[in-house]
Amino acid sequence: MNLYPAIDLKDGNCVRLLRGEMDAATVFNTDPGAQARAFKDAGFKRIHLVDLNGAFEGKPVNAGAVERILDATDVPAQLGGGIRDLATIEMWLDKGISRVILGTIALRDPEIVKQACKAFPGHVAVGIDARDGMVAVEGWAETSETSALDLARKFEDAGVEAIIYTDIDRDGALQGVNVEATAELASNISIPVIASGGVASIKDIENLLAVQDSGIEGVIIGRALYDGRIDPAAALKLVEQANA
Repeated sequence: MNLYPAIDLKDGNCVRLLRGEMDAATVFNTDPGAQARAFKDAGFKRIHLVDLNGAFEGKPVNAGAVERILDATDVPAQLGGGIRDLATIEMWLDKGISRVILGTIALRDPEIVKQACKAFPGHVAVGIDARDGMVAVEGWAETSETSALDLARKFEDAGVEAIIYTDIDRDGALQGVNVEATAELASNISIPVIASGGVASIKDIENLLAVQDSGIEGVIIGRALYDGRIDPAAALKLVEQANA
């Protein structure tokens, strides 16, 4: 299993939201590049990035901040938020993003995802953000009538590298990751799943490791890293031992 420290970008700053509410943003760092370097120095091997403004506006907004992160570190970075067409995917990959995450467009136009996987093999993931098991889009502002599992199944055999599954009601709330729902999704599809939302302590990582055989490839950690609830060295050691 892999650990992905999260850098969520709003107005050029590193923030954490509470349950996806843009008005409930806490700024943790005004220098995204420095934050990325700090995560690398702590020992993390990959980084998870989100253009929050872009997710709402449907186009890249925090490009400058993302570029500063890419300039500051060579750690592979995956990025989601406002990526809705093949041209934007190509633009980000050309800039050095290792994997793009398609969210809203995956629900609106699944064929775009399939085309992207063919055009950019090994570089496309799908973000499925769910509220009560149903997919939410447009920066989580709109909840659909499609279940997370039904959407994920549309991309079986398409070449999607991973599904990033977020339980919105737990995101940023430090209430613990939804292990049961994540494992259930992972066990019902062949695509690896990355857990996101609610990671509050090292215990959450332990709980995910206990069910990683269901198909859980990694976990994204946000607020708990920023406020010191999870010690990077301890988390990385735990995962390293489990992987060994």
